[in-house]
Amino acid sequence: MKIDPKNPANLSAQIAKSIRDSIINGDLIVDERLPSESELADQFDVSRPTVREALKRLAAQNLIRTQRGATGGAFVRRLRYQDAYAQHVTTSTLLLSMNDVTFETACEARFTLERACAPLSAKRRSAQQVATMRAEIQRQEQADLSDEHFCDSDVAFHRALVDGAKNPVLSYQLAGAVEAMQPLMNMITFSQRNREIIVGLHTRIANSIEAHNAASIDEALEELASYTLKLGRAALAARANRSKDAIA
Repeated sequence: MKIDPKNPANLSAQIAKSIRDSIINGDLIVDERLPSESELADQFDVSRPTVREALKRLAAQNLIRTQRGATGGAFVRRLRYQDAYAQHVTTSTLLLSMNDVTFETACEARFTLERACAPLSAKRRSAQQVATMRAEIQRQEQADLSDEHFCDSDVAFHRALVDGAKNPVLSYQLAGAVEAMQPLMNMITFSQRNREIIVGLHTRIANSIEAHNAASIDEALEELASYTLKLGRAALAARANRSKDAIA
């Protein structure tokens, strides 16, 4: 593990990257104890506070864990998909909100990914995942359910559909689509949508999942994608008109 002291980048960031690369390359394996702070300081020719900052960076990325006591120290942590979800969702949300990503682009990406997942979900879904989808449909049918809670239920419904594929890599990749793109899309479309139409499409999807009918799931998702795109265009047009009226 090496760093370039002439590199203008922060030394602690360089050290963290060097250790991270060693973990990724397999030079440091899960549960292996890292050298002590003093040993790392000597190895990188930096101060212990600089090493400590680097270790904090790695801990924030869930790459290491610390343990106190005579057998304590910093150890390589097994990164689980569940641990990485939140960071992935946050990054996806920031990318969408801070860059010029159109509603149509986000809609295309989300439903393309979800439809690719649907055949596996139709084949592998558990009874619990079907039950979760039906429970969310019941929530969505409540007349007094707020827009915010309807959006939360919408995300939970599609999260169950995605997780039904029983593929942790797909679930991780789709976390950004379902839990980042979908809430942002809901924020735009909630004022335009007809809940009965969405509940009807969700019911068709749940029925098809339970019946292991991949083609029917895909058809319903395609209709939902078209409906969502229509809502988005209408909402954005209404927003543009309000802006024009305000200027006038």
